Formats: sequence, structure tokens, C-alpha cells
Amino acid sequence: MMSTPMQWWIAAALLVALELTSGTFYLLMLAVGAVAGAMAAHLGLGAPLQWVSAALVGTASVYALHSMRKKRINPAPGANRDINLDIGSVVQVDAWDDHGEARIRYRGSDWQARFGGKGPLQPGHFRIKALDGNTLVLEPIAASATAPAHAQSGPHSS
Repeated sequence: MMSTPMQWWIAAALLVALELTSGTFYLLMLAVGAVAGAMAAHLGLGAPLQWVSAALVGTASVYALHSMRKKRINPAPGANRDINLDIGSVVQVDAWDDHGEARIRYRGSDWQARFGGKGPLQPGHFRIKALDGNTLVLEPIAASATAPAHAQSGPHSS
């Protein structure tokens, strides 16, 4: 017959293997609970205390992971840099209209832009904050950050 700690370690290994197929991390948290059960067995605690320690640690781990995921703020698709690589690019606005909108040149074509920042509507360099349909939402940036990225919005020489 296999020792009790070895059974806990095998259970932990099986949970880790199952986790590799699911990719959710919840089974990994239960594997941490099984490791706690193995540790309790190594300390010579009885079976009920092994199960209690495995259950408490596993439940606490799952709860902690769930809480972390719930608190994570996912940006809207139009403001998510992972979805739209234009976000963060720098553009030049020559003039704003009375409604906080402008027509700008970006990546070789004309785009509609809307002011999405704070402060006065003045011409200058702006960073693309999000996309709303095919309208660029812009926010002002500091003057020192414009030099390297300015070429993205201007005409390109070949």
C-alpha cells in the first residue's frame, strides 16, 4: 500500500496535469491544496486534519485567484492595445472645430478624430487613446514625448 503523503503528491500532480489541459489556473489552486494535504501527512497529522488543511488551502487559493481576476480592469475593445495597435501612436492635430473634432492625416489617409482628454482644445501632438468605430479618440501628451513618434502621423518619404 502506498503511503498517505505519496497519495497527496500524486493527487497534486494529477491536478497540475489536468490544469495543463484547461488553462484556467483553478485546478492549479486545488493542487496547492493537495500539497497542503501532503505537508499535513508529512507532519503526521491524521486523515481528517489532512483533508481539512487541503480543503482550507485549496478553497483559499481558489478564492484569492477569483478575487484577483474579478478586480482586474479590462479595457473596452476600442481602448485595448492588445486588439488595436494604433493605440498609443502619436498624431499631429492642426486645428479643432467647435465640437472638439478634427480631420487628421494618419498612416497615409485622412481620419476623423475626437478630443478625449482634459484641457483646452489647441493644435499640437496627441496620443491615440482609443478608437470609437473609425474615429480616433485623442488625448494631449507632453511636448518632450513627441519627437520620436512624430513621424508616424506625417508624410512618409521613400
